[in-house]
Amino acid sequence: VTPAWLGLPPRMGGARTWGLATQHYSVRSAGSWGIGDLTDLTDLAVWAGARHRAGYILVNPLHAAAPTRPMEPSPYLPTSRRFVSPIYLRVEAIPEFAFLRKRSRVRVLRKGVRSAAKKSDIIDRDAAWAAKRAALRLVYRVPRSAGRDLAFEAFKDREGVALDDFATWCALAEEHGGDWRQWPAGLQHPANPEVAEFAEQHARAVEFHRWLQWQLDEQLAAAQSQAVRSGMALGIMHDLAVGVHPTGADAWALQDVLALGVTAGAPPDEFNQLGQNWSQPPWRPDQLEELGYQPFRALIQAILRHAGGVRIDHIIGLFRLWWIPDGAPPTAGTYVRYNHDAMIGIVALEAHRAGAVVVGEDLGTVEPWARDYLRERGLLGTSILWFEIDPGSRGPLPAQHWRDLCLSSVTTHDLPPTPGYLAGEHVRLRHALGLLTRPVEDELADDHADQQAWLDELRRAGLLGTDPEPDEEDVTVALYRYLGRTPSRLLALALTDAVGERRTQNQPGTTNEYPNWRVPLAGPDGEPMSLEQVFTDRRA
Repeated sequence: VTPAWLGLPPRMGGARTWGLATQHYSVRSAGSWGIGDLTDLTDLAVWAGARHRAGYILVNPLHAAAPTRPMEPSPYLPTSRRFVSPIYLRVEAIPEFAFLRKRSRVRVLRKGVRSAAKKSDIIDRDAAWAAKRAALRLVYRVPRSAGRDLAFEAFKDREGVALDDFATWCALAEEHGGDWRQWPAGLQHPANPEVAEFAEQHARAVEFHRWLQWQLDEQLAAAQSQAVRSGMALGIMHDLAVGVHPTGADAWALQDVLALGVTAGAPPDEFNQLGQNWSQPPWRPDQLEELGYQPFRALIQAILRHAGGVRIDHIIGLFRLWWIPDGAPPTAGTYVRYNHDAMIGIVALEAHRAGAVVVGEDLGTVEPWARDYLRERGLLGTSILWFEIDPGSRGPLPAQHWRDLCLSSVTTHDLPPTPGYLAGEHVRLRHALGLLTRPVEDELADDHADQQAWLDELRRAGLLGTDPEPDEEDVTVALYRYLGRTPSRLLALALTDAVGERRTQNQPGTTNEYPNWRVPLAGPDGEPMSLEQVFTDRRA
């Protein structure tokens, strides 16, 4: 039994709202450890909600990464989607920290990683986690009160076997490396007796990883509570990645429900002309049905536990996924279909229970009937300004014709921020990385024509002057004002646009060719910008 219609939750009061979209690991404060954490997220939400009446803050996936070096930088290629990465913990916000006798040792660890971060132009997750892990181990040893012990036990009871499996995998990864496929044969399946024996012999290590997830649960709950108390209608909107790393905790624990011989991806399209391979094993539709969709239900319940909304990356993956055989190029893939009635129904039911909104990222190669189905079920779609094209004129889609049940924004994390996009950085970067299939001059010419069409539309709408070479900031402001002319119920402002950042966070189709997901927030001059500076920035 699932809701026929989800729509917007009562907490929005029927009004539309705007939110701040951020890759929050890139937003670092004076108190963070070289990477944005949950306290930084809380403070950013309070600033947006209390000072600027934002209704939500959309963050990158907070899914868990493997606790081994090198730590996977992509939040969209996690070791687990059910659990959260402890790199986002604020050590000093843990209650037991107040009773730690070695607080000076923690301060030394934090000072070291912060000093190194100031000298680097990329985010070093390995250094941040090494320092933070050492500090967390010190805090873990601090005795808890009787009430805190009861809370920890209640958390473990609630999470059950899934938490046991995840914590055991983390301890095994620290012992044998992050690829479970290379472990001794007896440890390659969670049901094997050798795994139970390892967990018993390494009980303290396993318990430490359970404890980390408990701390994350508490800090996520505090962040959502504070966001709502600051005036946000929704609070935190989490992001659900498409899948998980093939060598990670979920692939190990759920290997009987995942198709391990293939990876999910996307066929070639206009923006990714070679196609995409996401290196993620997809769900097996037959096994999901056999299990009553329990693993999927548990995943949706977990991500909505402390949230006012969820953005589902590539929501069309709940209808069909592009399966690519191991070793084959993306062009050699094929679509495999899922029971979308069941999967969308589960999402709608859990969101209804949580009082949350669901936004589906429905860009790219999408069958029109799938968008119609999502609207009929009351799930919001996604509109990116640069991709909103009138099918008749092939020019910009006029604001009044945009979808209403939608989250609309100017840009997305797979494009440069608007200042960079206006400068053609997305074309030049793809050319430098060898990702274009046409001459760069042709791509730049087409991009210039597309941008010129949007400038003309902004002038037609009375949002931009007649200057043939308008100021970049004026254009950016005009583009966001144009969003306000649309009927879209949710609007999103990229934090990077708010401060004038030019560099993209991610270039699809690359791994190490570009520092994907490792770019700290900076201003127009390229100088790193702290969270405190955001709060007082003129442009923001």
